[in-house]
Amino acid sequence: MPPTITAFANSPDRGKGQARDMRVRWALEEVGQPYDVRLVSFAAMKEPAHLALHPFGQIPTYEDGDLALFESGAIVLHLADRHAGLLPMEPHARARAIAWMFAALSTLEPPIVELGMAMLFERDKSWYGPRLPMLQDRVRVRLGELSRQLGDANWLDGAFSAGDLMMVTVLRRLHTSGLLNEYPDIAAYVARGEARPAFRRAFDAQLAVFTGARLAP
Repeated sequence: MPPTITAFANSPDRGKGQARDMRVRWALEEVGQPYDVRLVSFAAMKEPAHLALHPFGQIPTYEDGDLALFESGAIVLHLADRHAGLLPMEPHARARAIAWMFAALSTLEPPIVELGMAMLFERDKSWYGPRLPMLQDRVRVRLGELSRQLGDANWLDGAFSAGDLMMVTVLRRLHTSGLLNEYPDIAAYVARGEARPAFRRAFDAQLAVFTGARLAP
């Protein structure tokens, strides 16, 4: 039996690839692992059956036999550990790739999500205008640091890894902010990730939930 992941039955972004099941889908596609998807409503995510899988009532979850996992980073790390292709074999390079996974989730994602939430939900608030430049500058600090690390390389540390997968999915949240345009090297890095065939398959599969498109076998 293939593993099963959960995803939004009615995603706020309508399949634009921002929901966190995208990270797990992409990882599964990169390693060539077939999978099933169980769509859940917002109401179902707060029901006991789902809370038994994800104590915070979110998506994605991952079930494979008697193993159940939550948190996209933990799921991707499990997949990368179990299948070849997402982590280097050399121990030090492997450790660095995992460090980049944590950096994406712990260092880059928090200010990016804070900016995104403000742009979505605070535009009509009196504090939005004065607060926005501060939020943007917090993201710029991290993008500047990331740009110095990336330089003219294609990926963060040698070959493409789970670290790049997580970083690209985090950075994609900036598409509507315009900030990626200020860092052409990072914009090109994100575009390289989005051009990978595994990414396109994962994106199309997530989008098909909302368009009803039939995917090629």
